[in-house]
Amino acid sequence: MSSNEEGFKNSDALTTWVLYMLYAQILVAIVSIASGYLEYQLLIDFQNGVYTSQEQAIADGEASDQRQGVVGILYLIVFVVSGFLILRWIHRANFNARQLGAENMKFTPGWSIGYYFIPILTLWKPYQAMKEIWKASKNPSDWESQNTSGILPLWWSLWLISIFLGQAIFRLSIQVEELQELINLNILTQFSDALDILLALVFLSIVKNIYNFQSGHLSSANE
Repeated sequence: MSSNEEGFKNSDALTTWVLYMLYAQILVAIVSIASGYLEYQLLIDFQNGVYTSQEQAIADGEASDQRQGVVGILYLIVFVVSGFLILRWIHRANFNARQLGAENMKFTPGWSIGYYFIPILTLWKPYQAMKEIWKASKNPSDWESQNTSGILPLWWSLWLISIFLGQAIFRLSIQVEELQELINLNILTQFSDALDILLALVFLSIVKNIYNFQSGHLSSANE
């Protein structure tokens, strides 16, 4: 084993936890869609004048708000924890690609995650860094000539749409006043939840592929 390979950091546990959190994102998004649908039905009932008792309408509205609040808190917790683990995983994947022999990589482990926090540059730099990690993991000795998978632009497109959609939902949520606006916001939020499921599934594939690339090269080097 070369000195670089000796510096390779085992990513088995970290990768496993990232996958668990991506599955958790999918589960929470499904729960959010179900809760959102119940809220949608309630809003439609309000709109159609189904309730004859104001007390019952208020009680059902408060129960819906409490349920949505719990789901929102759960969503936030999963997002923060999974985000932290994913950034750690990206940092380590970049580092390990270098240990496997990839030279002249443009993005350091630190900048492969640092660009997520820099306005404007965050729109494309993290994607370029991930492309580099993919190529360097696929063939460390000749990474610059490697092709990338179409799953990478799909992932980044979904990520950007998700970010912009989330911002739109936030702006609408602080401006909404009419019942129809609440219904429209509900529909948009459920669409965002569905998009998050697709995004998590796509990133699951990326994580598994890069992990398998690197594990395969490490195993070959140890034989």
